[in-house]
Amino acid sequence: MLRFLFRLAAMVALSVAVIMAVLDATRSVAASALVMTPLNSSWLAVSPDTRAAFETFVRAKASPMIWDGGIAWVLAQPGFAVFSVAALLLYAIGYRRRRRGGEFAPG
Repeated sequence: MLRFLFRLAAMVALSVAVIMAVLDATRSVAASALVMTPLNSSWLAVSPDTRAAFETFVRAKASPMIWDGGIAWVLAQPGFAVFSVAALLLYAIGYRRRRRGGEFAPG
């Protein structure tokens, strides 16, 4: 059941990555230049209240250094790349390895 949830989350993250990549590709064609929208800009365009709430939560509960050092760097990366890496990690966690035992055993 837990593997299913990780694989479902990976599928949702991959879907968001594809949507963000298509948006960036469309903007790149329209601008005749490479356009890669940072995750921070996309998040602020969709829901600025949750972005501000997340920042205050991390600064209050963890540390301002975690926000400035790690999370701000991740938010500065292109959105499709962040969600692609998240999808890969979630799928790797939910991956079920096949056993190589009795495939060629005489029966």
